[in-house]
Amino acid sequence: MIEPIIPRHTDILAMARASGRVTVDGLANNFNVTPQTIRKDLKELCDRGLLNRVHGGAVIASAITNYRYESRRHLARSAKKTIATSAAELIPNSCSVMISIGTSAEQVAMALRDHDDLMVITNNIHVINILSGFTGRDIVITGGVVRHADSGVVGEAAIDFIRQFKVDYAVIGTSAIDSDGTLFDFDYREVTISRTIMECARHTILVADASKFERTAPVRVAHISGVDSFITDKPPSEELQDLMQENNVNLVIAPDDSVSSEENDNMD
Repeated sequence: MIEPIIPRHTDILAMARASGRVTVDGLANNFNVTPQTIRKDLKELCDRGLLNRVHGGAVIASAITNYRYESRRHLARSAKKTIATSAAELIPNSCSVMISIGTSAEQVAMALRDHDDLMVITNNIHVINILSGFTGRDIVITGGVVRHADSGVVGEAAIDFIRQFKVDYAVIGTSAIDSDGTLFDFDYREVTISRTIMECARHTILVADASKFERTAPVRVAHISGVDSFITDKPPSEELQDLMQENNVNLVIAPDDSVSSEENDNMD
């Protein structure tokens, strides 16, 4: 195991493991040092492979285990909301929508509350809770095994149920996006669900904030050429943009309306 450089680094790593993410401003206040000092600390920890940089702070580096659900809910929250708003603008009233597991997809469900005459199919119990009680839509949940970590429904029963449909739109997320356009996730069961959802949709919308460009995960989902629209909050690399243009993927950069310095701070 690689050891931290100074004692403060040990504390920073412990805080990151406990909450999933640390922020520049929060650490500066906690240790009574300047943000510049914390940026240097985080850079050293990231250079040593112990943390991964994200906007406003850092997260624990891991290529095989995803962050806990509650931690993911708070990561890039402002970006996810603007991405969700842009995604909802692509989805008209009076259509069928399939929404997958993931905190970004859940934000899209929130943004669809004002839509009318929707049929929503999902394997995400949180999406059911978000949309329940709002009239003007039918909500259908798949059968299957409930994954306790995030209330996602997975397994063969969920896959067989999804295959009964051909929906107008599907909303999916991903845990990591490689520079060659490959989409990755952590759980092979969720990956199989995502692939099936893509097969059963006329238009697939991928929603992912820019931190996914910096992450890795072990299980291949698909290639970005297999989606119809990709909505994110920051421009991807030129290589990725070229891939999307070649494959007629509609790239949407959601407007940045964040007012949080933690979200805007890029550690430069």
